[in-house]
Amino acid sequence: GGHVKVRTATEQEQAILEVSDSGIGIAVEHLPHLGERFYRVDKARSREAGGTGLGLSIAQGIANAHGGTLTLTSIPDQGTTVTLKLPLARGTLLDHVDDVPGSLPSLPERTL
Repeated sequence: GGHVKVRTATEQEQAILEVSDSGIGIAVEHLPHLGERFYRVDKARSREAGGTGLGLSIAQGIANAHGGTLTLTSIPDQGTTVTLKLPLARGTLLDHVDDVPGSLPSLPERTL
């Protein structure tokens, strides 16, 4: 089976979420179209079999609405990496984190 790797980081005033897999990858001719609504790489897949072709379009819209970016790179037979970058806002929780790696302040519990 394949592997999925998730990485989070902060760089240059941005929060970064990166998800990579070691799957089959996506052919280069499909990459420019992946953010288009209803676009599916595998045209044989019906809606019942999974996917509407909206997921990446919606994710791209959310990233843009928050001043961020969503990028996708892929190499056939090696895997795909999706990277979400969002600007860090001033006055966020991250401004109050000590400089000790891995330390986060405790948050009050809240029952919903």
